[in-house]
Amino acid sequence: MYREEQLKSLLSGRRILMAGYGREGKSAERLINRLLPDADYIIADGNEEIATEAAKGYDLVIKSPGVPMRVMGGAECSSLTDLFLQVYGDQVIGITGTKGKSTTASLIHHLLPGSILAGNIGIPLFDILDELGEDSVVVAELSCHQLENIHRAPHISVLLNLFQEHLDHYENYLGYKMAKMQIGLKQRRGDHFFYCTDNEELRGLVDSCRLKIESEMHPYSIHELTAEERTLVDACPLEGEHNRSNALVACRVAALAAGVVEPERLASFQGLRHRMEKVGCYNGITWYDDSISTIPAAAIAAVKALGRVDTLILGGFDRGIDYSPLVDFLKENPIKNIVFVGAAGRRIYQKFSIFNFQLSILLEDDYTKIVPWCAEHTPQGGVVLLSPAAASYDAFKNFEQRGDFYREQIMKL
Repeated sequence: MYREEQLKSLLSGRRILMAGYGREGKSAERLINRLLPDADYIIADGNEEIATEAAKGYDLVIKSPGVPMRVMGGAECSSLTDLFLQVYGDQVIGITGTKGKSTTASLIHHLLPGSILAGNIGIPLFDILDELGEDSVVVAELSCHQLENIHRAPHISVLLNLFQEHLDHYENYLGYKMAKMQIGLKQRRGDHFFYCTDNEELRGLVDSCRLKIESEMHPYSIHELTAEERTLVDACPLEGEHNRSNALVACRVAALAAGVVEPERLASFQGLRHRMEKVGCYNGITWYDDSISTIPAAAIAAVKALGRVDTLILGGFDRGIDYSPLVDFLKENPIKNIVFVGAAGRRIYQKFSIFNFQLSILLEDDYTKIVPWCAEHTPQGGVVLLSPAAASYDAFKNFEQRGDFYREQIMKL
């Protein structure tokens, strides 16, 4: 295993608590058993058990991403991501942001043949160790939960945007933003930090942290392109200005890493599932699945990108996000039919009720009823968009399951 001794040095001789036993916790356990078969470790899962064990004082606490810091009771935590970056960070391109992480990471991976895609996109970083060598490049999608405890950030870091998200996990919005900002703050001299100046929240945060950032900063804007970059971005098959922005930074990062980016390579990229994915034309109606949309900005971007939307499905699990920007947008860009789903949908609907909109409205949580209603109320040649602006956890395991179920109901029409 490449750099095995460095990994061992971080783990050996420690009394280890693994807090959480999901995908990353199991990956960490496999690594410990492989490197140090006699290691002294314990696994705690579930908030109450984790809090009890964390209070006992361990030499090393490896926290899984889904475990809130408040559960840890002040214990100093590491993580799978933190350990990986301490050893391999100089070979990592890391991408984070509230939205666009998976698409941008996949774009960069596509533009860098031979690179290894891992991280929050579904592949634990420790699971790729056997693929790594001296010349390997790892493209890692990184969530706020994976970044909050890092000691070393990736050699090339990308921070795409910031919007209200995960307010159920952090004490406040600033806590969430600062977790994301670690991808720049924990870089070293000689590293590179890309951030989008088109996002006001991000621009302000970077300005406030500027004196603490040691890496070379690379601000970018979709409104400031060279002629060559415009040709590249125009080759991207993904719709919407937000995806043009993702393509721009992907090209700049790939050019920094490899020196050249071919438009043909970018043009061959295929979008990811549940991200403004065209399901198809059924009953004379075009259906789109944007189940990844869990915040208002994502739903707004999807409506803008499609241009025409006759029926919009909004709502799901309510995390207390401010929906005023979405309501204001729809006030100026009315959509004829809107379905409001779950607690988040009902809260959005309450904001709508103060306006005199001429809408066809359905308040419903059951997609077996939602999809037929959309088919009945959407005109021939029209467009139905699932872009919920809310999490899925009230009714589904994740956004993928929500999108798949939506698709299944369309196929039954």
